[in-house]
Amino acid sequence: MNDFEKRGTFSLAGIYGLRMMGLFLILPVFALYSEGLHGVTPALMGLALGAYGFTMAMLQIPFGWMSDRIGRKPVIAAGLLIFAIGSVVAAMADSIWGVILGRALQGAGAIAAAMMALLADLTREEVRSKAMAMVGMTIGMSFTLALVIGPFLDTWIGVDGIFWLTAVLAILAIGVLFWMVPNPLPADTHSHRDVQSLPNEFGRILKNPQLLRLDAGIMILHAVMMAVFIGLPFVLRDHLGIAVSDHAWVYLPVLVTALLLMIPMIIMAEKKNMMKQVFVSSIVLIATACVLLGLWHDSMFAVVTALFLFFVAYNVLEATLPSLISRMAPIDAKGTAMGVYSTSQFFGAFLGGVVGGWCYGQFDVQGVFFGAAAIAVLWLLIALGMQMPVMRSSMMVHIDSDTNADDLQLKLLALLGVSEAKVVPEENTAFLRVDKKVFDDEALALLLKPYQNESHT
Repeated sequence: MNDFEKRGTFSLAGIYGLRMMGLFLILPVFALYSEGLHGVTPALMGLALGAYGFTMAMLQIPFGWMSDRIGRKPVIAAGLLIFAIGSVVAAMADSIWGVILGRALQGAGAIAAAMMALLADLTREEVRSKAMAMVGMTIGMSFTLALVIGPFLDTWIGVDGIFWLTAVLAILAIGVLFWMVPNPLPADTHSHRDVQSLPNEFGRILKNPQLLRLDAGIMILHAVMMAVFIGLPFVLRDHLGIAVSDHAWVYLPVLVTALLLMIPMIIMAEKKNMMKQVFVSSIVLIATACVLLGLWHDSMFAVVTALFLFFVAYNVLEATLPSLISRMAPIDAKGTAMGVYSTSQFFGAFLGGVVGGWCYGQFDVQGVFFGAAAIAVLWLLIALGMQMPVMRSSMMVHIDSDTNADDLQLKLLALLGVSEAKVVPEENTAFLRVDKKVFDDEALALLLKPYQNESHT
């Protein structure tokens, strides 16, 4: 990356990470805090926890489309302002319905798609995957830090103070957006099929059974995660007798060791061509962890073991699912596939909160964990029939707008190592999926020379 791209990537990653941390900070403490709210029931507590997922799922793609029309930064700033307003509403609420409204407003600031579009505007195709990976790592770090910091903040400033803090951070993020994130050049502000959702591609994506399996998977994963954090705070406080201020000391060693084990598992999946084995095993670990929590939530050893298994599997699946989506999606519609995937992810958080809260009200904590285990088993059945993609790399190359698409496409497919090619002259782009072990970059450059003017070479 050049300095311009580094500046754009790091500043956007910071904004995205702080926003997601604001959503995650209350996860380990909200269930206990909600006991003091007027009108609370277990089902409404779950709805408050997951309400952001519903509005985010509904609005993130429309926000992305809006950013194409009125600009990235105005849409992102508006989303951050809505998020801040939602945080203030939740902070001032003394009833569960007030918190539900605040959480729904937090999610309504759905800037994910607009952020990815701006990131694409600020980076070249050859470094865009690296930039997106940095943003993804920042989100993962935000989740981990939130679970550890949340209980400490609850002790110091309370959950209402956490909501006030997230509002302040959102306002500061608007300042970072306008003063630190560079403005893209006008020529770079256009549609990016590799990161943006295109309306005319949804039919193709929603008819792909392999992609639908992955969408169901991320929805179930986040539903399980949200449900677990409905029951877990009560287990730590009421069944194990751990003060809320000390919950972080349970999460910290488990999360650190889980992250360390995650790395060799991902390497095994990618380098040893064992993706399906690792993927399915991780789902089994999720189900096993939930069963352990349901059966032996009075045992410190069982709870810590279950959490370790859960977070190892959760981290592996969070890392591998986007990679699988990218490899299974049509080469010229990866952005649309990721849009559907993200919508499924947010909707899963909503479902997990609602169903988990209901299960807690009906069957106590064991009902929450056994319910989560049941949908994890359902996911396992879905995943067993999944076809893993052949490991290939994606490429984008510039072409002239007057290129004969069919002619060039046939020539590209004839190159050694090219498994998929799609030429889109109106976007001056050709998309390729290649086997890097045998692909010849010089042969591609020679082939493309007649199809590129000097500005593209």
